[in-house]
Amino acid sequence: MAASLLLAACGRDSDDGGGGGAGSDPGITEATVKIGSTYPFSGPASAYSAIPKSLNGFFKKLNENGGVNGRKVEFVTYDDGYEPQRALANARKLVEEDQVFAVVNPLGTANNIAMREYLNQRKVPQLFVATGATLFGSEQSKFPYTNGWQPTYVTEARVYAEYLKANKPNAKVAVLLQNDGFGKDLLAGFSKGIEGSGITVVAQETYEPTDPTVAPQVKKLAATKADVFLNISTPKAGAQAIATVAQTGWKPLHIINSVAASKAQVIKPVGFQYAQGLMTAQYFKLADDEQWKDDPAMKTFLADLAKYAPDADPEDPYSIYGWLVGEAIVESLTNMKEPTRAALLEASRNLDFTPSLMLPGITVKTDGDADPYPIEAMQLSTFSGEAYKLEGQVIQAPSA
Repeated sequence: MAASLLLAACGRDSDDGGGGGAGSDPGITEATVKIGSTYPFSGPASAYSAIPKSLNGFFKKLNENGGVNGRKVEFVTYDDGYEPQRALANARKLVEEDQVFAVVNPLGTANNIAMREYLNQRKVPQLFVATGATLFGSEQSKFPYTNGWQPTYVTEARVYAEYLKANKPNAKVAVLLQNDGFGKDLLAGFSKGIEGSGITVVAQETYEPTDPTVAPQVKKLAATKADVFLNISTPKAGAQAIATVAQTGWKPLHIINSVAASKAQVIKPVGFQYAQGLMTAQYFKLADDEQWKDDPAMKTFLADLAKYAPDADPEDPYSIYGWLVGEAIVESLTNMKEPTRAALLEASRNLDFTPSLMLPGITVKTDGDADPYPIEAMQLSTFSGEAYKLEGQVIQAPSA
């Protein structure tokens, strides 16, 4: 088990926004607030461990500057190996032993489903889950203590569908998807998005997260000669798919979903030459995009990451993702009206702010039950040379 903990220092008292004395809920005092999470530090999705690495750095900076409303943040994390039952066990440990105030940004669709009922029964906020599964918004009335963060897989899928309808209106699409809620959700959104068009899905192959390779599935898809390859995978399988496409000589428009599009974790290990023309969708700025080299927000982020998380890779999008999630957590802690879990939940469900690392035209906004999806827009980008290049405009794509 991998664990990380930012120990809290003594904080000042405060009477503003959530600072008026310790509440009756566990995990919060006048001086500290303890939050926790579970991530795949090991296993097939270990590339995502870059997220808590960045979050740790974010909270180090926050604590050095006084914390949130005078409270220093303690951040406790455990390794789940991308296994749902381990994730549930970790959630129980965080609540019953560590007594955290909230569980934040746990990763994976199946993992979050596994712990969702338990956390909601205990009325512990399960905030900003690291998955784009639509159900974490659509089922919020049933599981009110759980909410999402990133664009849903339906939003992302609709962005790809809109692009193809405008640029390849008669596309033949072959699909690789992870055989779980993540893969099925994105494919369902894409299928809905192309309804009524000349675009058709001609073949699909699934893989299990524990499969050693996806090469056999990709080779079957290559045999279809489809002119578009929709790659719905996590980083390890995404890298294998890129390499296999190159080996087969298949030359489709290769669309890879954003969670497997990391240059640092996916493309660089395979080889830049094999990723030319690879397309994905993004919603925040990338550190290696020349467009942002003089951007004040990017300069500040890079300096902060180097100081507070020196082992984090600034060109890894998961590092920026972690920083953005940290901002959403702090925004919610700052705006809670009293130091209770219910107040934190209410604040997280009524967000309206624009993190400086977001792409222009994309904001974070929620409206309770009326609109539980924080981010509902993305912009396409294509890998060229050694970096992604944005193209076109931001595409608004509601999840519901």
